[in-house]
Amino acid sequence: MHKLCMGYSKYFNAKYHRSGALFQGKFKAIHIDTDEYLLYLSAYVNLNDKAHKHHGNSRSSWKEYMDINVNGLCKKDIVLDHFKSRIEYAKFAKDALKSIVERKLLLKNLESDPSPLTPSVNIRL
Repeated sequence: MHKLCMGYSKYFNAKYHRSGALFQGKFKAIHIDTDEYLLYLSAYVNLNDKAHKHHGNSRSSWKEYMDINVNGLCKKDIVLDHFKSRIEYAKFAKDALKSIVERKLLLKNLESDPSPLTPSVNIRL
């Protein structure tokens, strides 16, 4: 991955007459060790633009997963074989998206007002 990113950075910088890094921070690779995690990540990646409320052209492979006639780069069977139909996968993914958005809102609320989690304890000695 490092070699790929370095090569792309050199190409991009040469093409657009610029210099410097293209990416922020270090690349993080996370091992997907369960089917459940794979399915969750698939839903997250496919619907990430909706979770972040990006409008316009989708940059995900959601249409590829939903339309049997669309061919693309994804090996959809790895994910879709876990479901009876594409409709079932769509329901799973939309439920996962709802969970992701709720978690994001909860974390945002906790960061802005951590007081509800701070217990008030009165101790008499």
